[in-house]
Amino acid sequence: MSPTNHQRGTRAEDRAAWWLRLKGYAILARRYRAGRGSGGGEIDIVARRGSVIAFVEVKARSDADLAALAITPAQTRRIARGAEIFLAEHPELDGLTYRFDAILMAPGRLPRHIADAWRLET
Repeated sequence: MSPTNHQRGTRAEDRAAWWLRLKGYAILARRYRAGRGSGGGEIDIVARRGSVIAFVEVKARSDADLAALAITPAQTRRIARGAEIFLAEHPELDGLTYRFDAILMAPGRLPRHIADAWRLET
């Protein structure tokens, strides 16, 4: 029986967290969900290395370029809102730098970590 999309997504997130740990990140949260009705979406991984907090979106597709295209503007806005809520819930992180990263997964390839993959529109 082939894995479901949920199972594939969970496996991709597991591999992405492993990849981040190899790069020296501490995983602060996995599958963080902002409060219901908050407008914040799920954040796949929240990680820290030094004074940087990375809010990481993980995408797995048959090709890494297709994975990159799967991150939509609406999704980045929801993730940004979720990040605001996460930071408000964790005052101990106040004063640290934060950014939005992506990890793109494709079969038979190493994860592709894109630091600062997008920025908030102001």
